[in-house]
Amino acid sequence: MLSKKKDTIKSNMFFGLEDMLNQKHPGYIFANQEKSQLFEDAFSPLYCLDNGPPAKPIRLMVGLLIIKHLRNISDKSVVEQWSENNYDQYFCGEHVFQPGKPYETSELVYFRNRIGESGMELILKESI
Repeated sequence: MLSKKKDTIKSNMFFGLEDMLNQKHPGYIFANQEKSQLFEDAFSPLYCLDNGPPAKPIRLMVGLLIIKHLRNISDKSVVEQWSENNYDQYFCGEHVFQPGKPYETSELVYFRNRIGESGMELILKESI
């Protein structure tokens, strides 16, 4: 099932990630160049709207695959680094720091299987 869109405006007594990050940092710049709508349009049809538990956000999963590819790291490592890195979280669509794991490692495998080889090619092509 496709997850519902999060309200991007969160009330928080702390600053959001965008306020904390250096806007000249490559991770910040790359996050704002990312074509998340392209991926939403390409991958949303692969989800059922009313059956099963909500899926992880497409932007999160695509962002994690891009980070994994750029750093040439394992699924487990990308999870660990995401939970410690503000820039990774911002790149993946978060607006406030999330201290926990974004998903179980196996969910990245399921996402790759769902989007198939053509989906992976789209992600790699757009991230270069």
